[in-house]
Amino acid sequence: MENISFYVDDKEVIIDVDPSTRLLDVLRIKLHITGVKEGCGEGACGACSVIVDGVCYDSCLTPVANVIGKHIITIEGFRNTSQYRIIADAFADFGASQCGFCTPGMILNTYALLKNNPHPTEEEVRVALSGNLCRCTGYNAIVKAILDIAENGGDIEW
Repeated sequence: MENISFYVDDKEVIIDVDPSTRLLDVLRIKLHITGVKEGCGEGACGACSVIVDGVCYDSCLTPVANVIGKHIITIEGFRNTSQYRIIADAFADFGASQCGFCTPGMILNTYALLKNNPHPTEEEVRVALSGNLCRCTGYNAIVKAILDIAENGGDIEW
């Protein structure tokens, strides 16, 4: 066990934990942040996505030792932003969310994509979301929602 320090949704966290513990388990079990989902446990579905220092990570593959001193954004923290509202409204308008299990990861990956590429092509959107598994929507509605944000978002500060 070791004291590990990092930030989650702008709050400092200091936790005594085995450094090899998955970030997913620390977030869900120790910190009770349940918007981060366990899907496959293998980094193939994106349900456990979080943003670490501006980059999307699969928290099921990330040892907590890898985030020492870093800033993590979860869906719980992100939902308090204007960017979340823009993405969530577009997903709702296009029917891009059905059961909702994949939605937090999709939203965070959408944010990361648009922050780095505010005007992606359809192919770039599909590649960016290729690590997110959705069994309900068939992805077309999600892609259309993201392309609509990129086209009609104006001067959104990502």
